[in-house]
Amino acid sequence: MTFAAGLAADGMKPFAAIYSTFLQRAYDQLIHDVALQNLPVVFALDRAGLSPNDGPTHHGLFDIAYLRCVPNVTIMQPKDEDELVDMLHTGIELGSPAFIRYPRGPGTGAPIKDKPEKLEIGHAEVIREGSNIVLWALGPMVRDALVIAERLQAEANLSVGVVNARFVRPLDRTLLLSQAAVVPLIVTLEDHVLTGGFGSSVLEALQEADCPAAVERIGWPDKFVEHGSSVEALRAAYGLSPEDMYRRVLDRWRRLSAERVEADV
Repeated sequence: MTFAAGLAADGMKPFAAIYSTFLQRAYDQLIHDVALQNLPVVFALDRAGLSPNDGPTHHGLFDIAYLRCVPNVTIMQPKDEDELVDMLHTGIELGSPAFIRYPRGPGTGAPIKDKPEKLEIGHAEVIREGSNIVLWALGPMVRDALVIAERLQAEANLSVGVVNARFVRPLDRTLLLSQAAVVPLIVTLEDHVLTGGFGSSVLEALQEADCPAAVERIGWPDKFVEHGSSVEALRAAYGLSPEDMYRRVLDRWRRLSAERVEADV
């Protein structure tokens, strides 16, 4: 960490490829050697999210919480490998500390462009429009969100939007607040603990804007997740299977609808 900071101070743009959990051991250096001096170091955080076969010491489920409170940093997570390349390119051009989190395992199979694009900092991607519910998903949860949205439309006749958040810090508050002003329910999905995570940043933004929109946060509970045979097995054990998440969104919509009917009586 100190070596990377030294390279950046000498005018270079170093990359630090590291497991999310290993970065925890360098928290002091991250803050004082890199962020405090606003140095252009790009951190590629492997195993950000669940890492089932590696066990509880390697699940990268805490990095959003311990990074988003640090000034000067930008935190990104791509939905696929093509967007990962774009984020690496964006990090190089940024000129300040950048963190790109991505999960263990193969990519989605998305084709990679010949030339990467620089992303506009703090701008999310609207993949699907919706007027009843909007799912704000991060990283691998984008695919789950699209499946949930399609199913809610087909089975419950609901108009469900999907946003690829892309940026945890800075959060796309302009888009979030514009949607929350007209959409009754915002749902966040993240491969991270709920405590201090992406959903928490959404709640904070809405509270600061005095926006009363309902929010349902989906992520990992406040506990250490054990070793598992697969992502699917651990998700099922903690209520994060595709079926569980679908049911949770639908149940929250039904409760919210009932509350609105009672309020109108």
